[in-house]
Amino acid sequence: MSNVQKNTDVILIGAGIMSATLGTILKELRPDWNIKVFEKLEKAGEESSNEWNNAGTGHAALCELNYTVEKPDGSIDISKAININEQFQVSMQFWSYLVKGGLIKNPHDFIMPLPHMSMVQGEENVTFLKKRFKALSNNPLFKGMEFAEDPEKLKEWIPLIMEGRTSNEPIAATKIDTGTDVNFGALTRMLFDHLKTKNVDIKYEHSVDNIKRASNGSWELKVRNVNSGSVQRHTAKFVFIGGGGGSLHLLQKSGIPEGKHIGGFPVSGIFMVCNNPEVVAQHHAKVYGKARVGAPPMSVPHLDTRYIDNKKSLLFGPFAGFSPKFLKTGSMFDLVTSVKPNNVLTMLAAGAKEMALTKYLIQQVMLSKEQRMEELREFIPNAKSEDWDLVVAGQRVQVIKDTESGGKGTLQFGTEVITAADGSIAALLGASPGASTAVHVMLEVIKKCFPQQMKEWEPKLKEMIPSYGLSLLKNPELLNEIHTSTATVLGLSEKERSIVNL
Repeated sequence: MSNVQKNTDVILIGAGIMSATLGTILKELRPDWNIKVFEKLEKAGEESSNEWNNAGTGHAALCELNYTVEKPDGSIDISKAININEQFQVSMQFWSYLVKGGLIKNPHDFIMPLPHMSMVQGEENVTFLKKRFKALSNNPLFKGMEFAEDPEKLKEWIPLIMEGRTSNEPIAATKIDTGTDVNFGALTRMLFDHLKTKNVDIKYEHSVDNIKRASNGSWELKVRNVNSGSVQRHTAKFVFIGGGGGSLHLLQKSGIPEGKHIGGFPVSGIFMVCNNPEVVAQHHAKVYGKARVGAPPMSVPHLDTRYIDNKKSLLFGPFAGFSPKFLKTGSMFDLVTSVKPNNVLTMLAAGAKEMALTKYLIQQVMLSKEQRMEELREFIPNAKSEDWDLVVAGQRVQVIKDTESGGKGTLQFGTEVITAADGSIAALLGASPGASTAVHVMLEVIKKCFPQQMKEWEPKLKEMIPSYGLSLLKNPELLNEIHTSTATVLGLSEKERSIVNL
């Protein structure tokens, strides 16, 4: 039996970090609004936001080499790194606001201080890293970054990586101590626990099967109870589609013109997790290397200390893979059913363009565990197979669209928000840096979808995010102030660091 449920102000589809963040911000801005959440799985943060579905998190552009590109003239373009770092600072301010207000409790349950490092081998790469270090260390956002190529110094920083290294190839690293490890699965669950106390109606094991425009301009959703099969219809003035890889199909069903000519290409990931506590204890950093020639940006190798279930873990990856599913719990037909008359040419153009990527993914899928161990040994020369297990990560759906710079069928390696012209519906597509910039991305959604309320909401937004509307780079005093206060509130100060290091 289906019935119409009226008077919902906001519906959020998917119980991941994006919906959790948007719901929390909107509840602070408009406590009186009626918000409903529909999630297909039995609890929050089980797909892309889950801690075991990401090999490394806490992207602040402190160590990811693919955010700093060498230009043809040899100089380093750091603009993307600056953008991502500023966006991460926005997340940190918002989390501090939540902790200070008691909206979420112990910050160490989701964020820990951890050095971020970049490491390269070979003369050419060492020269690149030196130039990158010079460009970043002069910037207030990257204050405190160190560079080393002396093997003795590197042994202090990364003993596990340096031990047993026989190659005479030059090696260098940068290190910055203000990095963090963020458990987005834990944070997602904390935010949904908080939303429950604010009378947000969260329905787990409810799948949104269809979405269409009602005659009065609101959106009507066909929602199915996964267990009983019963169907209900829910209407809302504003809908946010935050269903990870599942967002594309729902965006297509909405029929908005902005959702046309967009395709998705799924990439799965596998990483290795260390099961030997003695090995785990020898490494304390996130260390990012350089992607191999021909490898996509999301396959940059990194060896990460992570805190999962309050326990220190060590993860290496990601190895790319391919599955036609758009979600880990999705269907083998996801890719095929996402091809529509309006995006088929875009998809075909991408297929022709991305032959090298397709070949790379096929090679990655075929790797044996021992071949994966060989790649790990470029980081940890003494790595033993029995100390490492394979874990299948989450699915990421890269956006394919026609762009001016890339032409027809260009594969995008970022996070994209698609919004209807009238702001009544928005969908989040794409992948990294995703979760780390969730607060910035959701503020953009609010700005696009609620332009008439922005003036009224500005004081509250500034209370939640002191740098709202300002560039931290252009306001170094504010930057220092925010760095100090967020580090204190989130337990990331020097004293906390030394305790975590023990």
